[in-house]
Amino acid sequence: MSYLKFDKELLINLEYSLYRNVLRTNRKGAYHNTSISGCNTTKYQGLLVMPVPYMDDENHLILSSFDETVIQHGAEFNLGIHRYAGDNYSPKGHKYIREFNCDSVPKTIYRIGGVILSKEIMFSSKENRLMIRYTLMEAHSPTTIRFKPFLAFRKISQLTRENDQVDRSYREVENGISTCMYFGYPELFMQFSKKPEFIYHPDWYKDIEYLQDLLNGDTCQEDLYVPGYFEMSIEKNETIIFSAGDMMVDPSSLAEEFDFEIQKRTPRSSFYNCLKNSSHQFYYIPNKNEHYLLAGYPWFKVRARDQFIALPGCTLAVDRADDFEKIMDTAIPHLKDFMDNKPSKSFLKQVEDPDLLLWVVWALQQYHRERKERFTELYAGFLFEIIDYLMAGKHPNLAYQEEDGLLTTYGRDVAVSWMNALLDGRPVIPRSGYLVEFNALWYNALRFAEEVATDNGRENEASELEAKARLAGNSFKELFLNDAGYLYDYIDGSYKDPDVRPNMLFAVSLPYSPLERSQKKTVIDFVTKELLTPCGIRSLTPKSARFHPHYRGSEREKKVAYFNGMAFPWLLGHYIEAYLKVFHKSGLSLADRIMVDMEGEMQNDCIGTISEFYDSNPPFIAHGGFSFAMSVGELLRAQKMINSYQ
Repeated sequence: MSYLKFDKELLINLEYSLYRNVLRTNRKGAYHNTSISGCNTTKYQGLLVMPVPYMDDENHLILSSFDETVIQHGAEFNLGIHRYAGDNYSPKGHKYIREFNCDSVPKTIYRIGGVILSKEIMFSSKENRLMIRYTLMEAHSPTTIRFKPFLAFRKISQLTRENDQVDRSYREVENGISTCMYFGYPELFMQFSKKPEFIYHPDWYKDIEYLQDLLNGDTCQEDLYVPGYFEMSIEKNETIIFSAGDMMVDPSSLAEEFDFEIQKRTPRSSFYNCLKNSSHQFYYIPNKNEHYLLAGYPWFKVRARDQFIALPGCTLAVDRADDFEKIMDTAIPHLKDFMDNKPSKSFLKQVEDPDLLLWVVWALQQYHRERKERFTELYAGFLFEIIDYLMAGKHPNLAYQEEDGLLTTYGRDVAVSWMNALLDGRPVIPRSGYLVEFNALWYNALRFAEEVATDNGRENEASELEAKARLAGNSFKELFLNDAGYLYDYIDGSYKDPDVRPNMLFAVSLPYSPLERSQKKTVIDFVTKELLTPCGIRSLTPKSARFHPHYRGSEREKKVAYFNGMAFPWLLGHYIEAYLKVFHKSGLSLADRIMVDMEGEMQNDCIGTISEFYDSNPPFIAHGGFSFAMSVGELLRAQKMINSYQ
């Protein structure tokens, strides 16, 4: 039985199927994303979305959709579906869907009378190219299929309207055509494994509407350009493969390529396999010498903090330590350039974030657990460079305080932590001074460096690090522990922020903690009682007057709500780690229950993956990026921890 399977009753119910979408990617930053009904519901969705690096740093929607029409005895049955203004859907091809499953590749089965047609979608792992395999499983009469491409050629953040700037020309290529709507864009090659007839009939389809953008109060209507349509006959049991990409292909190789690609896929047959497959979708390899992790889909690029938080889960937790090395080895030269105050041109963005190097150390520490000897060979030197750099006060916004051994940052006017929402150019939560997670990470970094120095016979250095860690640990408890038993979120001058937030979790979850066991337990108790939800850890306690449980309203209201109540799945990794450290095997039942709750999300929002954040009160609706590297990576890391305890 398929793990990700949806039957006719669910698929024809648009109130259900329009809110479930499917994502497929390559490792070049391109993706395919649409609802399981086949109807695009946001401007970010489409059959072929890809970066065009020589134009800008954004993703571009090239091929929005590809409608199929089955023709028998002159009767036409259009399998496509589009929403138009006024809540009108035309055509209504979803009514012909009998099954959708996503175990290996997205597969839709249509039934029109005596005709049964299957449609499988595959992304090339090497190129910005989509393939669709059609198989006529049953037919009692001669059958023709018509294919109609809807083109956009635009940035995913924008919409297009009918205009006279479109280049309506096309050229014939083997078993298809190529066309390009606007100067500067790459050509789109549309080819088949079998020679079609192309009928040139340029037209605009106006006022196509995107439901989820409409509901979010965003711009939601556009016109899409159709250059014409393809037609060909198809026999029972015959397979036809369509290819759309920015490179011409040999049509005779499409069948073999499709089979080769499908053999490489791990079936999405379990929660773990879904997360594992999803983790691979964040890999970004713009060229053979550079490896990164994208922060998520649909709009995220490579964000440094996100990459290093997600890195251990997306590589080590799925037994891909070699990929960890490739991504880390790509990043280190750019991190060193930053530390040396040199300009660096890289896909890695936001390296200036003050906590970034602390997360780099944490990621290296996870690798050290897996490959201790190789760590010494590859990364020990860089670890000590980071410690020396931070202790020397060279970071532009992270100061080492000699008197207490802790770190301070300035965040009143700039966003400095992962809680980085801005409103009118200023942080919604102006966390400044001593931040609790910064200093938990710093204490952990000092202890880890001490451990590595000891293992490598550097006794004097280890002794110095031990003294600095002891000072930092004592200062941490003195500054952050309050009479209620939890930790202040940040301390800025005489102000001690009393909000119960999840950032104190790291003082318990990290391999080295400055807290005593009783103090750890009290912190965990606060998080469990006030912040734990079935879909993540709340960013603020419901007891606060600023608490917002739902992400809705105006754009301003949403920005305020973002880190004032939304629940974040990525924090579950650290919560489970902290909980198991305090309660050991007796904590496994809660950890398992959390993972069961998150498994329920496999058939919601973007199926087979985890979103960026959720409402923290029922019905726990997903928001933000619909596939988020930190969420996926930390759940994978949590599962590995649970397995090790069991």
